[in-house]
Amino acid sequence: QVQLVESGGGLVQAGGSLRLSCAGSGRTFSTYTIAWFRQAPGKEREFVAAIRWDAGTTYYADSGKGRFTISRDNAKNTVYLQMNSLKPEDTAVYSCAASTRQIIRISETYTDWGQGTQVTVSS
Repeated sequence: QVQLVESGGGLVQAGGSLRLSCAGSGRTFSTYTIAWFRQAPGKEREFVAAIRWDAGTTYYADSGKGRFTISRDNAKNTVYLQMNSLKPEDTAVYSCAASTRQIIRISETYTDWGQGTQVTVSS
């Protein structure tokens, strides 16, 4: 089990950037795949990006390709989501989650979740 805490959300104008952080606790953090999901009001939770434990493989939803970059620093037990060229439709609560399974894009496979951080993009 791993505990996750997100930070870095806020209010930004369209075209701006934010970097979200997901800090994990526990000695096994480096063995987990970490993903970011987001949920906007009235919408279902959706996959944003994920990174495998060794940082060798990353995955992105089409909505973020070319704009978002996920990375991790296992020495700091932290995963980052750099978000550039933000759009109003990126407005949502962003949550990070941890999994030891091979399925990447399905939220039900993630066993540990942070509390989320709000990202608001104004037009």
